[in-house]
Amino acid sequence: MRDPSVHHGHRPRTQCSQQDNAHLDYASNEESSPSETVADRIVRIREDVRNLESFYKVRCSPTRYQRLQAFFENEIASLEKITFKNLDQEEKVDYILIRNYLRDQLSALVHDAEQEGKAIAFLEGYFTMRLTRIIQARQTVNDTNGQQSAAFLSESMNHVAAVQKEIIQGKEKADPVTALRATQTLLGLKEQLAEWYSFYKDYDPLFTYWVSDPYTEIDKALQDLINVIKEVVIGIKPDDTDTIIGEPVGRSRILESLQTEMIPYTPEKLIEIGRKEYDWCEQEMKKAASELGFQNWRDALEHVKTQYVEPGKQPQLVRDLIKEASTYVKTHNLATVPPICEETIQTFMMSPEAQKMNPFFLGGDEIIVSYPTSSMSHEQKLMSMRGNNIHFSRATVFHEMIPGHHLHMHYMSRHKPYRQMFQTPFCIEGWAFYWEMLLYAADSWKKTPENRIGMLFWRMHRCARIVFSLKYHLGEMSAQECVELLVDWVGHERATAEGEVRRSVMGDYGPLYQAGYMLGGLQLWALRKEVVGEGKGKWTEKQFHDKFLRANQMPVELFRALVKNEDLSEDRESTWEFYKELE
Repeated sequence: MRDPSVHHGHRPRTQCSQQDNAHLDYASNEESSPSETVADRIVRIREDVRNLESFYKVRCSPTRYQRLQAFFENEIASLEKITFKNLDQEEKVDYILIRNYLRDQLSALVHDAEQEGKAIAFLEGYFTMRLTRIIQARQTVNDTNGQQSAAFLSESMNHVAAVQKEIIQGKEKADPVTALRATQTLLGLKEQLAEWYSFYKDYDPLFTYWVSDPYTEIDKALQDLINVIKEVVIGIKPDDTDTIIGEPVGRSRILESLQTEMIPYTPEKLIEIGRKEYDWCEQEMKKAASELGFQNWRDALEHVKTQYVEPGKQPQLVRDLIKEASTYVKTHNLATVPPICEETIQTFMMSPEAQKMNPFFLGGDEIIVSYPTSSMSHEQKLMSMRGNNIHFSRATVFHEMIPGHHLHMHYMSRHKPYRQMFQTPFCIEGWAFYWEMLLYAADSWKKTPENRIGMLFWRMHRCARIVFSLKYHLGEMSAQECVELLVDWVGHERATAEGEVRRSVMGDYGPLYQAGYMLGGLQLWALRKEVVGEGKGKWTEKQFHDKFLRANQMPVELFRALVKNEDLSEDRESTWEFYKELE
Protein backbone atom coordinates (compact mmCIF):
# COMPACT_ATOMS: atom_id res chain seq x y z
CA MET A 1 0.00 0.00 0.00
CA ARG A 2 0.99 3.65 -0.25
CA ASP A 3 3.44 4.82 2.42
CA PRO A 4 1.83 7.86 4.09
CA SER A 5 5.24 9.25 4.98
CA VAL A 6 6.05 10.02 1.34
CA HIS A 7 5.19 13.61 0.42
CA HIS A 8 3.53 14.16 -2.96
CA GLY A 9 3.46 17.92 -3.15
CA HIS A 10 6.10 20.55 -3.74
CA ARG A 11 9.54 19.86 -2.38
CA PRO A 12 11.65 22.34 -0.40
CA ARG A 13 14.30 24.17 -2.39
CA THR A 14 17.72 22.61 -2.18
CA GLN A 15 20.68 24.34 -0.64
CA CYS A 16 22.32 24.38 -4.07
CA SER A 17 19.45 26.35 -5.56
CA GLN A 18 19.87 29.17 -3.08
CA GLN A 19 23.54 29.90 -3.61
CA ASP A 20 23.92 31.48 -7.05
CA ASN A 21 21.63 33.72 -9.07
CA ALA A 22 19.09 33.89 -6.27
CA HIS A 23 18.05 37.27 -7.66
CA LEU A 24 16.77 35.74 -10.91
CA ASP A 25 13.01 35.36 -11.19
CA TYR A 26 11.94 32.23 -13.00
CA ALA A 27 8.29 32.52 -11.98
CA SER A 28 7.37 33.73 -15.46
CA ASN A 29 7.51 30.25 -16.94
CA GLU A 30 6.21 29.90 -20.48
CA GLU A 31 2.47 30.18 -20.02
CA SER A 32 0.39 27.47 -21.60
CA SER A 33 -2.09 28.58 -24.22
CA PRO A 34 -5.78 28.31 -23.26
CA SER A 35 -6.24 26.08 -26.32
CA GLU A 36 -3.27 23.84 -25.47
CA THR A 37 -4.34 20.19 -25.25
CA VAL A 38 -2.80 17.93 -22.62
CA ALA A 39 -0.94 16.11 -25.39
CA ASP A 40 0.44 19.42 -26.71
CA ARG A 41 1.42 20.38 -23.18
CA ILE A 42 3.38 17.13 -22.84
CA VAL A 43 5.27 17.80 -26.08
CA ARG A 44 6.03 21.39 -25.01
CA ILE A 45 7.25 20.31 -21.57
CA ARG A 46 9.44 17.61 -23.12
CA GLU A 47 11.10 20.11 -25.43
CA ASP A 48 11.38 22.77 -22.71
CA VAL A 49 13.16 20.31 -20.42
CA ARG A 50 15.44 19.26 -23.27
CA ASN A 51 16.35 22.91 -23.94
CA LEU A 52 16.91 23.72 -20.26
CA GLU A 53 19.07 20.67 -19.60
CA SER A 54 21.11 21.36 -22.74
CA PHE A 55 21.67 25.00 -21.79
CA TYR A 56 22.23 24.55 -18.03
CA LYS A 57 24.64 21.72 -18.61
CA VAL A 58 27.05 22.00 -15.66
CA ARG A 59 26.03 19.23 -13.29
CA CYS A 60 27.21 20.94 -10.11
CA SER A 61 25.79 24.37 -10.99
CA PRO A 62 23.40 25.88 -8.42
CA THR A 63 21.82 27.84 -11.28
CA ARG A 64 20.96 24.60 -13.06
CA TYR A 65 19.13 23.21 -10.04
CA GLN A 66 17.35 26.49 -9.40
CA ARG A 67 16.16 26.87 -12.97
CA LEU A 68 14.91 23.31 -13.34
CA GLN A 69 13.24 23.35 -9.95
CA ALA A 70 11.40 26.56 -10.77
CA PHE A 71 10.31 25.08 -14.10
CA PHE A 72 8.86 21.91 -12.59
CA GLU A 73 7.10 23.79 -9.78
CA ASN A 74 5.55 26.27 -12.20
CA GLU A 75 4.38 23.52 -14.54
CA ILE A 76 2.77 21.64 -11.65
CA ALA A 77 0.94 24.79 -10.60
CA SER A 78 -0.17 25.42 -14.19
CA LEU A 79 -1.41 21.85 -14.60
CA GLU A 80 -3.61 22.17 -11.53
CA LYS A 81 -5.61 24.92 -13.28
CA ILE A 82 -7.00 22.41 -15.81
CA THR A 83 -10.58 21.25 -15.20
CA PHE A 84 -9.96 17.52 -15.03
CA LYS A 85 -13.59 16.42 -15.30
CA ASN A 86 -13.90 18.05 -18.73
CA LEU A 87 -11.21 15.78 -20.20
CA ASP A 88 -11.96 12.55 -22.07
CA GLN A 89 -10.49 9.23 -20.91
CA GLU A 90 -7.29 9.44 -23.01
CA GLU A 91 -6.74 13.04 -21.90
CA LYS A 92 -7.24 12.06 -18.26
CA VAL A 93 -4.57 9.41 -18.65
CA ASP A 94 -2.26 12.02 -20.22
CA TYR A 95 -2.96 14.40 -17.34
CA ILE A 96 -2.02 11.78 -14.73
CA LEU A 97 1.08 10.83 -16.73
CA ILE A 98 2.43 14.39 -16.95
CA ARG A 99 1.49 15.13 -13.33
CA ASN A 100 3.42 12.07 -12.12
CA TYR A 101 6.33 12.92 -14.42
CA LEU A 102 6.65 16.46 -13.07
CA ARG A 103 6.47 15.32 -9.47
CA ASP A 104 9.04 12.60 -10.06
CA GLN A 105 11.40 14.96 -11.89
CA LEU A 106 11.17 17.43 -9.02
CA SER A 107 11.86 14.71 -6.47
CA ALA A 108 14.78 13.34 -8.51
CA LEU A 109 16.22 16.85 -8.85
CA VAL A 110 16.20 17.33 -5.08
CA HIS A 111 17.81 13.92 -4.56
CA ASP A 112 20.47 14.64 -7.17
CA ALA A 113 21.25 18.04 -5.63
CA GLU A 114 21.72 16.42 -2.23
CA GLN A 115 24.14 13.84 -3.65
CA GLU A 116 25.98 16.48 -5.68
CA GLY A 117 26.26 18.63 -2.57
CA LYS A 118 28.15 15.84 -0.81
CA ALA A 119 30.58 15.53 -3.72
CA ILE A 120 31.18 19.30 -3.83
CA ALA A 121 31.77 19.38 -0.07
CA PHE A 122 34.36 16.62 -0.49
CA LEU A 123 36.07 18.68 -3.22
CA GLU A 124 35.83 21.75 -0.94
CA GLY A 125 33.69 23.44 -3.58
CA TYR A 126 35.66 26.61 -4.26
CA PHE A 127 37.31 25.80 -7.60
CA THR A 128 34.28 23.91 -8.92
CA MET A 129 32.09 26.97 -8.46
CA ARG A 130 34.67 29.27 -10.05
CA LEU A 131 35.02 27.04 -13.10
CA THR A 132 31.23 26.70 -13.29
CA ARG A 133 30.87 30.48 -13.48
CA ILE A 134 33.15 30.90 -16.48
CA ILE A 135 31.47 28.00 -18.31
CA GLN A 136 28.05 29.54 -17.69
CA ALA A 137 29.30 32.96 -18.81
CA ARG A 138 30.31 31.39 -22.14
CA GLN A 139 26.76 30.03 -22.54
CA THR A 140 25.37 33.57 -22.49
CA VAL A 141 28.36 34.86 -24.53
CA ASN A 142 29.40 37.32 -21.84
CA ASP A 143 32.39 39.50 -22.59
CA THR A 144 35.61 37.74 -21.71
CA ASN A 145 39.12 38.94 -20.89
CA GLY A 146 41.96 36.56 -21.69
CA GLN A 147 44.32 37.87 -19.04
CA GLN A 148 41.66 37.70 -16.33
CA SER A 149 40.64 34.20 -17.46
CA ALA A 150 44.26 33.05 -17.26
CA ALA A 151 44.55 34.37 -13.72
CA PHE A 152 41.23 32.72 -12.89
CA LEU A 153 42.46 29.34 -14.10
CA SER A 154 45.78 29.64 -12.32
CA GLU A 155 44.06 30.45 -9.04
CA SER A 156 41.66 27.54 -9.48
CA MET A 157 44.58 25.24 -10.22
CA ASN A 158 46.15 26.12 -6.87
CA HIS A 159 42.93 25.04 -5.14
CA VAL A 160 42.87 21.79 -7.13
CA ALA A 161 46.44 21.07 -6.01
CA ALA A 162 45.54 21.82 -2.39
CA VAL A 163 42.57 19.43 -2.45
CA GLN A 164 44.69 16.74 -4.07
CA LYS A 165 47.37 17.13 -1.40
CA GLU A 166 44.83 16.78 1.41
CA ILE A 167 43.42 13.62 -0.17
CA ILE A 168 46.87 12.07 -0.50
CA GLN A 169 47.64 12.94 3.12
CA GLY A 170 44.37 11.39 4.28
CA LYS A 171 42.92 14.69 5.53
CA GLU A 172 40.05 14.69 3.05
CA LYS A 173 37.95 11.51 2.98
CA ALA A 174 34.68 10.30 1.50
CA ASP A 175 32.73 7.09 1.04
CA PRO A 176 33.21 5.39 -2.37
CA VAL A 177 29.80 6.51 -3.69
CA THR A 178 30.48 10.19 -2.94
CA ALA A 179 34.03 9.89 -4.27
CA LEU A 180 32.80 8.30 -7.50
CA ARG A 181 30.31 11.12 -8.01
CA ALA A 182 33.11 13.63 -7.39
CA THR A 183 35.11 12.07 -10.24
CA GLN A 184 32.06 12.31 -12.50
CA THR A 185 31.59 15.96 -11.54
CA LEU A 186 35.25 16.67 -12.33
CA LEU A 187 35.02 14.82 -15.63
CA GLY A 188 31.99 16.95 -16.57
CA LEU A 189 33.86 20.13 -15.70
CA LYS A 190 36.79 18.96 -17.82
CA GLU A 191 34.57 18.37 -20.84
CA GLN A 192 32.69 21.64 -20.48
CA LEU A 193 35.89 23.58 -19.88
CA ALA A 194 37.26 22.11 -23.12
CA GLU A 195 34.17 23.39 -24.91
CA TRP A 196 34.65 26.83 -23.28
CA TYR A 197 38.28 26.96 -24.41
CA SER A 198 37.54 25.84 -27.98
CA PHE A 199 34.83 28.52 -28.27
CA TYR A 200 37.36 31.35 -27.84
CA LYS A 201 40.61 29.67 -28.97
CA ASP A 202 42.05 31.25 -32.13
CA TYR A 203 38.88 33.28 -32.71
CA ASP A 204 40.12 35.66 -30.01
CA PRO A 205 43.94 35.96 -30.43
CA LEU A 206 44.48 37.70 -27.07
CA PHE A 207 42.47 35.04 -25.30
CA THR A 208 44.61 32.32 -26.91
CA TYR A 209 47.80 34.17 -25.98
CA TRP A 210 46.90 34.33 -22.29
CA VAL A 211 44.89 31.18 -21.74
CA SER A 212 46.52 28.40 -23.81
CA ASP A 213 49.06 27.38 -21.14
CA PRO A 214 46.82 27.77 -18.04
CA TYR A 215 44.06 25.83 -19.76
CA THR A 216 46.38 22.92 -20.59
CA GLU A 217 47.59 22.90 -16.99
CA ILE A 218 44.12 23.01 -15.39
CA ASP A 219 42.91 20.26 -17.73
CA LYS A 220 45.79 18.03 -16.61
CA ALA A 221 45.31 19.00 -12.96
CA LEU A 222 41.63 17.97 -13.06
CA GLN A 223 42.55 14.61 -14.60
CA ASP A 224 45.26 14.08 -12.00
CA LEU A 225 42.73 14.80 -9.24
CA ILE A 226 40.31 12.29 -10.76
CA ASN A 227 43.05 9.65 -10.79
CA VAL A 228 44.06 10.38 -7.19
CA ILE A 229 40.45 10.12 -5.96
CA LYS A 230 40.01 6.79 -7.73
CA GLU A 231 43.25 5.32 -6.41
CA VAL A 232 43.39 6.78 -2.88
CA VAL A 233 39.74 7.14 -1.88
CA ILE A 234 37.94 4.48 -3.94
CA GLY A 235 40.84 2.06 -4.09
CA ILE A 236 40.95 1.36 -7.84
CA LYS A 237 43.48 2.11 -10.53
CA PRO A 238 42.62 5.08 -12.79
CA ASP A 239 42.22 2.80 -15.82
CA ASP A 240 40.17 0.17 -13.97
CA THR A 241 36.99 -0.56 -15.95
CA ASP A 242 36.08 -3.78 -14.11
CA THR A 243 35.34 -2.65 -10.55
CA ILE A 244 31.61 -2.15 -9.98
CA ILE A 245 30.61 0.99 -8.07
CA GLY A 246 27.13 2.46 -8.18
CA GLU A 247 25.02 4.91 -6.19
CA PRO A 248 22.28 3.35 -4.01
CA VAL A 249 19.35 5.76 -3.83
CA GLY A 250 17.83 4.71 -0.49
CA ARG A 251 14.38 3.58 0.59
CA SER A 252 12.63 6.96 0.43
CA ARG A 253 13.61 7.48 -3.21
CA ILE A 254 12.48 3.93 -4.06
CA LEU A 255 9.08 4.64 -2.48
CA GLU A 256 8.73 7.85 -4.48
CA SER A 257 9.59 5.98 -7.67
CA LEU A 258 7.05 3.26 -6.86
CA GLN A 259 4.35 5.89 -6.55
CA THR A 260 5.29 7.36 -9.93
CA GLU A 261 5.18 3.88 -11.46
CA MET A 262 1.83 3.20 -9.71
CA ILE A 263 3.02 0.10 -7.86
CA PRO A 264 1.16 -0.23 -4.52
CA TYR A 265 3.74 -2.42 -2.79
CA THR A 266 6.71 -1.71 -0.54
CA PRO A 267 10.23 -2.71 -1.66
CA GLU A 268 10.13 -5.51 0.92
CA LYS A 269 6.90 -6.93 -0.56
CA LEU A 270 8.39 -6.81 -4.05
CA ILE A 271 11.45 -8.71 -2.84
CA GLU A 272 9.06 -11.30 -1.38
CA ILE A 273 7.32 -11.58 -4.76
CA GLY A 274 10.70 -12.10 -6.43
CA ARG A 275 11.55 -14.92 -4.03
CA LYS A 276 8.15 -16.56 -4.48
CA GLU A 277 8.45 -16.49 -8.27
CA TYR A 278 11.95 -17.91 -8.01
CA ASP A 279 10.65 -20.87 -6.03
CA TRP A 280 8.13 -21.59 -8.81
CA CYS A 281 10.88 -21.39 -11.43
CA GLU A 282 13.07 -23.77 -9.49
CA GLN A 283 10.31 -26.39 -9.38
CA GLU A 284 9.85 -26.06 -13.14
CA MET A 285 13.61 -26.38 -13.61
CA LYS A 286 13.60 -29.64 -11.67
CA LYS A 287 10.84 -31.04 -13.90
CA ALA A 288 12.73 -30.19 -17.10
CA ALA A 289 16.00 -31.54 -15.68
CA SER A 290 14.30 -34.81 -14.72
CA GLU A 291 13.04 -35.24 -18.28
CA LEU A 292 16.65 -35.00 -19.45
CA GLY A 293 17.79 -37.58 -16.90
CA PHE A 294 19.44 -35.14 -14.45
CA GLN A 295 18.75 -35.27 -10.72
CA ASN A 296 20.12 -31.76 -10.17
CA TRP A 297 18.75 -28.91 -12.31
CA ARG A 298 22.11 -27.12 -12.19
CA ASP A 299 23.69 -30.10 -13.98
CA ALA A 300 20.97 -29.86 -16.62
CA LEU A 301 21.71 -26.15 -16.97
CA GLU A 302 25.39 -26.91 -17.53
CA HIS A 303 24.35 -29.37 -20.23
CA VAL A 304 22.29 -26.68 -21.96
CA LYS A 305 25.19 -24.20 -21.83
CA THR A 306 27.37 -26.53 -23.90
CA GLN A 307 24.90 -26.41 -26.80
CA TYR A 308 26.21 -23.37 -28.66
CA VAL A 309 27.07 -22.71 -32.29
CA GLU A 310 30.63 -22.36 -33.44
CA PRO A 311 32.22 -18.88 -33.76
CA GLY A 312 30.93 -17.00 -36.79
CA LYS A 313 27.55 -18.78 -36.84
CA GLN A 314 25.67 -16.82 -34.14
CA PRO A 315 24.23 -14.15 -36.49
CA GLN A 316 22.65 -16.87 -38.63
CA LEU A 317 21.19 -18.54 -35.53
CA VAL A 318 19.67 -15.27 -34.39
CA ARG A 319 18.32 -14.57 -37.89
CA ASP A 320 16.53 -17.92 -37.99
CA LEU A 321 15.15 -17.50 -34.47
CA ILE A 322 13.73 -14.08 -35.37
CA LYS A 323 11.88 -15.63 -38.33
CA GLU A 324 10.54 -18.42 -36.12
CA ALA A 325 9.17 -16.01 -33.50
CA SER A 326 7.61 -13.64 -36.07
CA THR A 327 5.95 -16.51 -37.93
CA TYR A 328 4.48 -17.87 -34.71
CA VAL A 329 2.89 -14.55 -33.73
CA LYS A 330 1.30 -14.11 -37.15
CA THR A 331 0.21 -17.74 -37.54
CA HIS A 332 -1.59 -17.73 -34.18
CA ASN A 333 -3.08 -14.26 -34.73
CA LEU A 334 -1.62 -12.90 -31.48
CA ALA A 335 -0.77 -9.35 -32.60
CA THR A 336 -0.70 -7.20 -35.72
CA VAL A 337 2.84 -7.25 -37.16
CA PRO A 338 3.26 -4.42 -39.71
CA PRO A 339 5.25 -5.65 -42.76
CA ILE A 340 7.84 -2.85 -42.52
CA CYS A 341 8.44 -3.71 -38.85
CA GLU A 342 9.42 -7.24 -39.83
CA GLU A 343 11.15 -6.31 -43.07
CA THR A 344 13.61 -3.75 -41.72
CA ILE A 345 15.24 -5.59 -38.80
CA GLN A 346 18.97 -4.84 -38.81
CA THR A 347 21.69 -6.92 -37.15
CA PHE A 348 24.96 -5.68 -35.65
CA MET A 349 27.71 -7.23 -33.53
CA MET A 350 28.55 -6.21 -29.97
CA SER A 351 32.14 -5.05 -29.38
CA PRO A 352 34.27 -6.83 -26.75
CA GLU A 353 34.26 -3.62 -24.67
CA ALA A 354 30.47 -3.34 -24.82
CA GLN A 355 30.13 -7.01 -23.85
CA LYS A 356 31.58 -6.16 -20.44
CA MET A 357 28.40 -4.16 -19.82
CA ASN A 358 26.06 -6.23 -22.03
CA PRO A 359 27.17 -9.88 -22.03
CA PHE A 360 23.99 -11.01 -23.84
CA PHE A 361 22.62 -9.68 -27.09
CA LEU A 362 20.35 -6.63 -27.09
CA GLY A 363 17.35 -5.71 -29.21
CA GLY A 364 14.92 -2.94 -30.01
CA ASP A 365 15.34 -0.90 -33.17
CA GLU A 366 17.96 -3.46 -34.18
CA ILE A 367 19.48 -6.69 -32.85
CA ILE A 368 23.01 -6.45 -31.42
CA VAL A 369 24.62 -9.87 -31.08
CA SER A 370 27.11 -10.73 -28.31
CA TYR A 371 29.57 -13.50 -29.19
CA PRO A 372 33.33 -14.06 -28.87
CA THR A 373 35.87 -12.14 -30.93
CA SER A 374 39.45 -13.12 -31.69
CA SER A 375 40.70 -10.44 -29.27
CA MET A 376 39.16 -12.17 -26.23
CA SER A 377 40.99 -14.59 -23.98
CA HIS A 378 40.16 -18.29 -24.18
CA GLU A 379 38.19 -18.10 -20.92
CA GLN A 380 36.23 -15.05 -22.11
CA LYS A 381 35.37 -16.78 -25.39
CA LEU A 382 33.98 -19.84 -23.61
CA MET A 383 31.95 -17.75 -21.18
CA SER A 384 30.44 -15.74 -24.02
CA MET A 385 29.53 -18.85 -26.03
CA ARG A 386 28.08 -20.65 -22.99
CA GLY A 387 26.12 -17.54 -21.98
CA ASN A 388 24.71 -17.11 -25.50
CA ASN A 389 23.95 -20.77 -26.21
CA ILE A 390 21.19 -21.91 -28.56
CA HIS A 391 18.48 -22.25 -25.91
CA PHE A 392 19.23 -19.01 -24.05
CA SER A 393 19.22 -17.27 -27.43
CA ARG A 394 15.88 -18.77 -28.48
CA ALA A 395 14.33 -17.52 -25.25
CA THR A 396 15.81 -14.06 -25.80
CA VAL A 397 14.84 -13.43 -29.41
CA PHE A 398 11.08 -13.05 -28.87
CA HIS A 399 11.83 -10.80 -25.86
CA GLU A 400 14.05 -8.52 -27.92
CA MET A 401 12.45 -8.50 -31.36
CA ILE A 402 8.95 -9.67 -32.37
CA PRO A 403 6.66 -9.76 -30.40
CA GLY A 404 8.84 -7.97 -27.81
CA HIS A 405 10.83 -4.75 -27.98
CA HIS A 406 11.16 -4.37 -31.74
CA LEU A 407 7.41 -4.66 -32.36
CA HIS A 408 6.65 -2.42 -29.36
CA MET A 409 9.11 0.29 -30.43
CA HIS A 410 7.72 0.23 -33.99
CA TYR A 411 4.29 1.08 -32.60
CA MET A 412 5.62 3.62 -30.07
CA SER A 413 7.10 5.80 -32.78
CA ARG A 414 3.79 5.82 -34.70
CA HIS A 415 0.96 5.83 -32.14
CA LYS A 416 0.72 8.64 -29.57
CA PRO A 417 4.51 9.14 -29.86
CA TYR A 418 4.47 11.94 -27.26
CA ARG A 419 3.91 9.28 -24.60
CA GLN A 420 7.42 7.92 -25.16
CA MET A 421 8.39 10.63 -22.68
CA PHE A 422 6.87 8.43 -19.96
CA GLN A 423 8.89 5.33 -20.75
CA THR A 424 8.69 2.96 -17.82
CA PRO A 425 10.34 -0.45 -17.37
CA PHE A 426 7.06 -1.85 -16.07
CA CYS A 427 5.63 -1.16 -19.52
CA ILE A 428 8.44 -1.61 -22.03
CA GLU A 429 10.33 -4.38 -20.22
CA GLY A 430 7.15 -5.77 -18.70
CA TRP A 431 5.71 -6.27 -22.19
CA ALA A 432 8.75 -8.24 -23.35
CA PHE A 433 8.80 -10.40 -20.21
CA TYR A 434 5.03 -10.95 -20.45
CA TRP A 435 5.70 -12.77 -23.73
CA GLU A 436 8.18 -15.01 -21.96
CA MET A 437 5.36 -15.98 -19.59
CA LEU A 438 2.79 -16.33 -22.36
CA LEU A 439 4.92 -18.54 -24.59
CA TYR A 440 6.11 -20.70 -21.70
CA ALA A 441 2.47 -21.44 -20.88
CA ALA A 442 1.41 -21.93 -24.52
CA ASP A 443 1.28 -25.55 -25.74
CA SER A 444 1.40 -24.26 -29.32
CA TRP A 445 4.91 -22.84 -28.75
CA LYS A 446 6.88 -26.06 -29.14
CA LYS A 447 9.53 -26.51 -26.46
CA THR A 448 12.04 -29.24 -25.72
CA PRO A 449 13.20 -29.64 -22.11
CA GLU A 450 16.38 -27.79 -23.13
CA ASN A 451 14.26 -24.95 -24.55
CA ARG A 452 12.31 -24.74 -21.29
CA ILE A 453 15.50 -24.62 -19.27
CA GLY A 454 16.68 -21.76 -21.48
CA MET A 455 13.43 -19.89 -20.84
CA LEU A 456 13.52 -20.64 -17.11
CA PHE A 457 17.10 -19.40 -16.86
CA TRP A 458 15.92 -15.94 -17.94
CA ARG A 459 12.85 -16.11 -15.77
CA MET A 460 14.98 -16.92 -12.71
CA HIS A 461 17.22 -14.08 -13.79
CA ARG A 462 14.26 -11.67 -13.65
CA CYS A 463 13.41 -12.93 -10.15
CA ALA A 464 16.98 -12.35 -9.03
CA ARG A 465 16.93 -8.87 -10.56
CA ILE A 466 14.03 -7.87 -8.32
CA VAL A 467 15.89 -9.07 -5.25
CA PHE A 468 19.41 -7.84 -5.92
CA SER A 469 18.49 -4.46 -7.45
CA LEU A 470 16.12 -3.46 -4.64
CA LYS A 471 18.42 -4.76 -1.93
CA TYR A 472 21.33 -2.90 -3.53
CA HIS A 473 19.42 0.39 -3.58
CA LEU A 474 18.19 -0.23 -0.04
CA GLY A 475 21.83 -0.55 1.01
CA GLU A 476 21.37 -4.20 2.02
CA MET A 477 23.62 -5.79 -0.61
CA SER A 478 26.97 -4.83 -2.09
CA ALA A 479 27.69 -5.06 -5.82
CA GLN A 480 29.80 -8.17 -5.23
CA GLU A 481 26.99 -9.81 -3.28
CA CYS A 482 24.69 -9.08 -6.23
CA VAL A 483 27.14 -10.91 -8.50
CA GLU A 484 27.21 -13.88 -6.14
CA LEU A 485 23.40 -13.99 -6.07
CA LEU A 486 23.25 -14.25 -9.87
CA VAL A 487 25.85 -17.01 -9.88
CA ASP A 488 24.23 -18.98 -7.03
CA TRP A 489 20.53 -18.47 -7.82
CA VAL A 490 20.53 -18.43 -11.59
CA GLY A 491 23.68 -20.26 -12.66
CA HIS A 492 25.28 -17.32 -14.45
CA GLU A 493 28.82 -17.47 -15.69
CA ARG A 494 30.76 -15.17 -13.39
CA ALA A 495 31.69 -12.83 -16.25
CA THR A 496 28.07 -12.50 -17.37
CA ALA A 497 26.93 -11.97 -13.78
CA GLU A 498 29.46 -9.16 -13.37
CA GLY A 499 28.30 -7.63 -16.65
CA GLU A 500 24.66 -7.74 -15.53
CA VAL A 501 25.40 -6.10 -12.19
CA ARG A 502 27.72 -3.53 -13.78
CA ARG A 503 24.96 -2.65 -16.25
CA SER A 504 22.38 -2.46 -13.45
CA VAL A 505 24.25 -0.21 -11.02
CA MET A 506 26.55 1.76 -13.33
CA GLY A 507 24.29 2.14 -16.37
CA ASP A 508 21.78 4.92 -16.85
CA TYR A 509 18.94 3.13 -15.08
CA GLY A 510 16.53 4.13 -12.35
CA PRO A 511 16.32 2.13 -9.11
CA LEU A 512 13.27 0.15 -10.28
CA TYR A 513 14.39 -0.65 -13.81
CA GLN A 514 15.65 -4.17 -13.19
CA ALA A 515 12.64 -5.05 -11.05
CA GLY A 516 10.32 -3.74 -13.78
CA TYR A 517 10.84 -6.73 -16.11
CA MET A 518 9.08 -9.38 -14.06
CA LEU A 519 6.77 -7.08 -12.11
CA GLY A 520 5.48 -5.39 -15.27
CA GLY A 521 5.04 -8.80 -16.89
CA LEU A 522 3.09 -10.02 -13.87
CA GLN A 523 0.84 -6.96 -14.12
CA LEU A 524 0.06 -7.63 -17.79
CA TRP A 525 -0.47 -11.32 -17.06
CA ALA A 526 -2.97 -10.46 -14.32
CA LEU A 527 -4.76 -7.96 -16.58
CA ARG A 528 -4.94 -10.52 -19.39
CA LYS A 529 -6.72 -12.90 -17.01
CA GLU A 530 -9.26 -10.15 -16.29
CA VAL A 531 -10.14 -9.13 -19.85
CA VAL A 532 -9.14 -11.83 -22.38
CA GLY A 533 -11.36 -14.83 -23.09
CA GLU A 534 -14.76 -15.87 -24.35
CA GLY A 535 -17.98 -14.19 -23.32
CA LYS A 536 -19.64 -10.80 -23.34
CA GLY A 537 -17.22 -7.88 -23.20
CA LYS A 538 -14.14 -10.09 -23.38
CA TRP A 539 -11.22 -9.28 -25.66
CA THR A 540 -9.35 -11.55 -28.04
CA GLU A 541 -5.59 -11.98 -27.57
CA LYS A 542 -4.96 -9.85 -30.64
CA GLN A 543 -7.31 -7.05 -29.54
CA PHE A 544 -5.67 -6.90 -26.12
CA HIS A 545 -2.14 -6.90 -27.48
CA ASP A 546 -2.87 -4.35 -30.22
CA LYS A 547 -4.55 -2.05 -27.69
CA PHE A 548 -1.43 -2.19 -25.55
CA LEU A 549 0.88 -1.52 -28.49
CA ARG A 550 -1.15 1.51 -29.57
CA ALA A 551 -1.33 2.96 -26.05
CA ASN A 552 2.44 3.62 -26.11
CA GLN A 553 4.06 4.12 -22.65
CA MET A 554 2.40 4.32 -19.24
CA PRO A 555 2.25 2.44 -15.93
CA VAL A 556 0.30 -0.78 -16.44
CA GLU A 557 -2.33 0.30 -13.90
CA LEU A 558 -3.21 3.27 -16.12
CA PHE A 559 -3.41 0.99 -19.16
CA ARG A 560 -5.79 -1.17 -17.13
CA ALA A 561 -7.95 1.90 -16.52
CA LEU A 562 -8.06 2.51 -20.29
CA VAL A 563 -8.93 -1.10 -21.11
CA LYS A 564 -11.65 -1.29 -18.44
CA ASN A 565 -12.80 2.31 -18.95
CA GLU A 566 -12.50 3.00 -15.23
CA ASP A 567 -13.45 6.32 -13.69
CA LEU A 568 -10.32 8.38 -13.15
CA SER A 569 -9.72 11.25 -10.75
CA GLU A 570 -7.02 13.90 -10.99
CA ASP A 571 -5.45 12.70 -7.72
CA ARG A 572 -5.41 9.04 -8.83
CA GLU A 573 -2.82 6.97 -6.98
CA SER A 574 -1.94 3.31 -7.17
CA THR A 575 -4.60 0.92 -5.86
CA TRP A 576 -4.30 -2.26 -7.95
CA GLU A 577 -2.77 -5.08 -5.93
CA PHE A 578 -2.13 -7.18 -9.00
CA TYR A 579 -0.14 -9.98 -7.43
CA LYS A 580 -2.90 -11.39 -5.23
CA GLU A 581 -4.71 -12.39 -8.40
CA LEU A 582 -1.91 -14.81 -9.20
CA GLU A 583 -1.97 -16.57 -5.85
